[in-house]
Amino acid sequence: MTNTTHLIRDARILGGERADILLRGGRIEAIGPGLAADGAQVVDAAGAVALPGLVDLHTHLREPGREDAETVATGSRSAAMGGYTAVFAMANTDPVADTAGVVEQVWRLGREAGHCDVHPVGAVTRGLGGEHLAELGAMADSAAGVRVFSDDGMCVSDALLMRRALEYVKAFDGVVAQHAQEPRLTEGAQMNEGVVSDRLGLAGWPAVAEEAVIARDCLLAEHVGSRLHICHVSTKGSVQIIRWAKSRGCDVTAEVTPHHLLLTDDLAESYDPIYKVNPPLRTAEDVEALREGLADGTIDVVATDHAPHPSEAKETEWCHAAMGMLGLETALSVVQHTMVDTGLLDWAGVARRMSETPARIGRLTGQGRPLAVGEPANVTLYDTSAERVVDAAAMASKSMNSPFNGMTLPGRVAATFLRGVPTVLDGKIQ
Repeated sequence: MTNTTHLIRDARILGGERADILLRGGRIEAIGPGLAADGAQVVDAAGAVALPGLVDLHTHLREPGREDAETVATGSRSAAMGGYTAVFAMANTDPVADTAGVVEQVWRLGREAGHCDVHPVGAVTRGLGGEHLAELGAMADSAAGVRVFSDDGMCVSDALLMRRALEYVKAFDGVVAQHAQEPRLTEGAQMNEGVVSDRLGLAGWPAVAEEAVIARDCLLAEHVGSRLHICHVSTKGSVQIIRWAKSRGCDVTAEVTPHHLLLTDDLAESYDPIYKVNPPLRTAEDVEALREGLADGTIDVVATDHAPHPSEAKETEWCHAAMGMLGLETALSVVQHTMVDTGLLDWAGVARRMSETPARIGRLTGQGRPLAVGEPANVTLYDTSAERVVDAAAMASKSMNSPFNGMTLPGRVAATFLRGVPTVLDGKIQ
């Protein structure tokens, strides 16, 4: 990793033209056929797709407080293995990331780990309690430079408090990322409300509990002229509401997770808590609408909601099991399977939704940049022709709660470069 000059041979730039890419001094120095550079380490891409380093707006790294599930170090290695060069670490840690001190701790841990840039997300409310605004300005002014704020895992359900948060973040061009879940409509809920929940006798989580909050917050954001981001959209109705809000000119963006692009609520019939997640897996009709929404730009980005849990939190009865799934190391494969191989997106579209746009939403300047001369050398090489059986036990994450374990998925991240330094080579962490 000491050599900062690398010559990538025979890559397909965004899945198109084949070219060599010369990385030197943290920048892309040249792109074109037949490049040469004395002393450069040669990396044979063998026709792999070259993408700008991926950016995840929604990652749970668990540190501080839940290092039994994940740490910043293990989570950032998992991110690199998935092709990510930057992640946003959610605030629901212990202690909660609701002060400048905690977000700076997470930021520094990310710098020490060195496998990807770690940008802390600040809590909207103190302790995620939903009663008083957290130190938003102090977190924005801290060394971590926080620009994304979320109580993810909890909904900011108080309309007045949400309005105040949206007004507050305007001062430093921040964004509030809402976990849309009306709490009174989801008390005791275990899975999607519908035919399957009725058959299994599990308390249902209605789609309207998500959609009502999204509609309210889009109107609030429009009213105060602020930026709003919707976390892990999961229903057809949510897509329709966001499309309507954008048609009105609301400054709203939205994300979808890989698991909501592929998995459906009938998997709960196994009573395997690996499929228990927040928001829950929905119907095939919802999945189709999410894919269409991502394809037409209604949904702006793919975000993993990588949520590691120790085995004892998942290997228990469904009603007692924790909600959440791993996502970083399988995201590109799921997107290839659901969006590219189906013809809904090309690789340039994937780059927009998994690198360029999430970096823009998070106000990152050195990430999500195009593969062009002079740009930061954040590059992912992805072998689309590979096929693999997902093995959760072999992942870099500290946890193993992947819903794709044992599933055959296309593609493999062959290499990841962070400012020209390889964090992954030949599919192995460096």
